[in-house]
Order: sequence, then structure tokens, then C-alpha cells
Amino acid sequence: MNVEMAYLIGMILGNGEIQRGATNTNITIDIPYKNLYTDDLKDVQIYVKASIVDIRAIVEPLIGHNLVVTETKHSTKMSFSKSNNEYVIREIIRLIGSGRHHSTMRMNPELFSITTDEKKALLRGIADVTGYIRKSNIAFGQEGAHRVYIEIPGNWYLVIDIANMLKDVDVPVQTIDFGHPNFRDSHLKDYNKGKKTVWKREHQIKIFANEFLPIGFNIKHKQDALKKYSEELLEFIDPEKTHKFYWEKATRKTTKPRHPGEDDISLPEEIRGKHFDSWTELAKELGYGE
Repeated sequence: MNVEMAYLIGMILGNGEIQRGATNTNITIDIPYKNLYTDDLKDVQIYVKASIVDIRAIVEPLIGHNLVVTETKHSTKMSFSKSNNEYVIREIIRLIGSGRHHSTMRMNPELFSITTDEKKALLRGIADVTGYIRKSNIAFGQEGAHRVYIEIPGNWYLVIDIANMLKDVDVPVQTIDFGHPNFRDSHLKDYNKGKKTVWKREHQIKIFANEFLPIGFNIKHKQDALKKYSEELLEFIDPEKTHKFYWEKATRKTTKPRHPGEDDISLPEEIRGKHFDSWTELAKELGYGE
């Protein structure tokens, strides 16, 4: 393992897809554009295109040839193909738990034993493809409380893997907005309107901007926004207040009504049929805790 390999693994875990053929494996990584323009009206596609130069410098020496880059209006895709017998391919498959799509991948436990720099590189790879920081990501009711969102569609276990990897590098999660009925439809408003499964959305790991600085982004417009919003945050909030894990904070809990979706077959067995009044209860149940 090295920081380059860790970064590549992170990008694949965050938004990758693997197609295994009889002799070759094709890996595609998607960098979607949440918005076409940044908060200060800069063209996101141009910034991503410029950032690809730096990403090529990290990944291409590792894989031994050029990445194939294709652009659409809403994303940039990078792909490469290598023999199934190549060491780098065998290691990638092993380290992502043999998943074929980012929705089914998991971090091999071995990844929690790599160096701190390698862990940060892995998290940066995830953030580059599925992390966002925008002015709208502010915490409700807290002036200047800008946050990074890491969005994970459908993959419950990867959410916990990422949270635990963040803990390993001393970066607290501010909150996790789970795609669970107790949080995405906590008072059954949508359910009572007949929208019974509207809670099935992506999970969002939210981290205060200044806390994410040690990880950062290789995508230029995201890194620029991170620096800007971190500075704004620190004008309003003492960094000692942002650097707290949930088990170090005072407990606040409001009782939520039971939701029929708690029994949904799509939920992991560990939490299916269980009720949660706070995201911390659910996170702890799945393995993110002190």
C-alpha cells in the first residue's frame, strides 16, 4: 500500500464500478457535478477538467498506462482496463470486499491498519467523487457552520466504514443523515400522503468544513470552497466546539413515532424492525461509536 493506491481505492469505493471479463477487468470512476456552477459562478466542468491533470499524475504511474477520460454535461468518467492477473487489479478487488459497484463495496479490515497519510488519501479519493461543499450545506441555525457532505447511495456499511476511518484520523462526524424512515420521514408526513418509500434516499455524512481540512480535495473547486468556508466558519465558531465526536457531546433526543418503513426488507438485518430516535443510536448499532 502507498498513498497513490489508497487514493485510487477511495475513488473506487466512493463512485466506482467494476466489470470483470474472462481475461480483463474494466474499472470506471464517475465524478458527478452536483451543480454546473460553483457558488461564485465558476464552471465546474472546467475545474474538474483541470483537476484531472493532477489525478492522472497520481493514478497513471500506479496502473501503468493512461486513463481514458470522457466528459458529459453532468459528470466526468475515468476508466482503465487491465488483465485479471495483474497485481494492482487483484489488490483492488481484495481491498473493496469483491464488490462490483460502489453500492456493494466495503473496506477490507486491512485498510484500517494502513498509515495515517494513506487513510487520509483514501478519504480524499472518496470525497473527490462523492463529497460536496456548498454554501447551502450550512448547519441549521448556526451562522457560518459550513459542512462537507459525503453522499453514499444505498451502501449502509460503507457509511460506517467511512465514519470509522474519519475517526481513525481524528476527524469527527457532525451528523449522519441516514436514508432511514426515522430520519427522512420522522413524522410520517410523506407516508400519510401515500409516499411510503420516499425516505429511501442517499446517506449523507456531514463534517464541519474546518475539520475536513486535514483531508481536503484534489478537485480544485471543492478545495477552494473548503478553504473559503472553513475561514468563514472560524469567524463564528470556536474550533473546540467543532472538534467533538457525538459521544463527547451532551445527548439531545426527541421521541419519534414508529414508522411502518422500519420493517422494510431493504434495511440491513441488524437494524430491520428497530426504531431509532437519534442518528447516533443507529450509527452505534451498525458499529460507529467510541
